[in-house]
Amino acid sequence: MSELLELPADLTARPLVMTDARAVFEVMAAQELHDTGEVSLEEADIVGDWQRPSYDVSAGTVGVFVADRLVAYAEYMGSARGDAAVHPEHRGRGIGTVLAGWMQERARAAGESVIGMPVPVGSDGDRLLEALGYHVRWNSWVLQLPEGATVPHRELPAGYTLREATTVDHEACWTVLEDAFLEWSERDREPFDDFVARTIKRPGFEPWNLRLVTDPAGDVVGVTVVYPFGTEGYVDRIATRRDQRGKGVAQAMLVDAFATARAHGALTSGLNTDSRTGALGLYEKVGMRVTQHWVNRAIGL
Repeated sequence: MSELLELPADLTARPLVMTDARAVFEVMAAQELHDTGEVSLEEADIVGDWQRPSYDVSAGTVGVFVADRLVAYAEYMGSARGDAAVHPEHRGRGIGTVLAGWMQERARAAGESVIGMPVPVGSDGDRLLEALGYHVRWNSWVLQLPEGATVPHRELPAGYTLREATTVDHEACWTVLEDAFLEWSERDREPFDDFVARTIKRPGFEPWNLRLVTDPAGDVVGVTVVYPFGTEGYVDRIATRRDQRGKGVAQAMLVDAFATARAHGALTSGLNTDSRTGALGLYEKVGMRVTQHWVNRAIGL
């Protein structure tokens, strides 16, 4: 499909490969910095996603180049999800429109009835997708706990334990996370090997990044995934088993995740949530502040 893209004459396109991850990160980072004033991803995020056993990088991506320099990219991830980025220096040339069309065709060929992607509210991408007929599926927010602030402490129920996950816990962690996220997320269940690839085998992973809570019987009932991101401790995922909610487990895990990140050099703490979870108010109540507002825009195929 990349050969069929109608691009300006000085541009070429081809499927991407794993070694393009750094170039994709640089384009995405330039776009985020332009649109939001900050960068909220790392190259490790791209590598973790691309190295999933179920994912074929070249089948799911296309890159746009000036000579050998990547200036834009698009990706179809499956489950009606995609992403794209155009370097700010090359906006206004119709590249975004072409990539949106490529993503739609790629999703249509895979049998999808809809395709969507995230964009910062009010950004060039947001305005473009709106003009192309994309509607808002849901809102999402990036939140940060200001430097020096702490989340109110919450004790775990008697007999519950909070600790680092070990190798024998990985499948139980995956189960808790997937069960919780699939209560509201519009995607297929992530295979266990994919979870391992983008979490345990993510570049830079350390044991303290994956933490869990066990009940008195020793069963895993809560999980957090927290990474260092510059001077921030970023909670990538947090989930509590459905039958264990309302006991303060999630807040205890949040306190632990932020404190653990601080012990490893973080000055602030952050996370992302969206309107499907209904959790925005809970995070704001413990002192977190919204720093970015995104929307996921989608179009029927």
